Amino acid sequence: MARKFIDCREYPSEMNCTVSMSADSEAELLEAAVQHAVSVHGHTDTPELREALRGMFREVELKKAA
Repeated sequence: MARKFIDCREYPSEMNCTVSMSADSEAELLEAAVQHAVSVHGHTDTPELREALRGMFREVELKKAA
């Protein structure tokens, strides 16, 4: 099973944000990332912002417990 994540540290800014977020669904992660971008980084919630954030998502495969 793959999990989606986004990490602010991969996109340096003046505030040196270190927040990392993950979720099982892209929709859930997108909503959290948009809220963070708007409230912390001062962005405006636009279709362009949402598309840019989606493009920053990465996937990681979860290991199954033994």
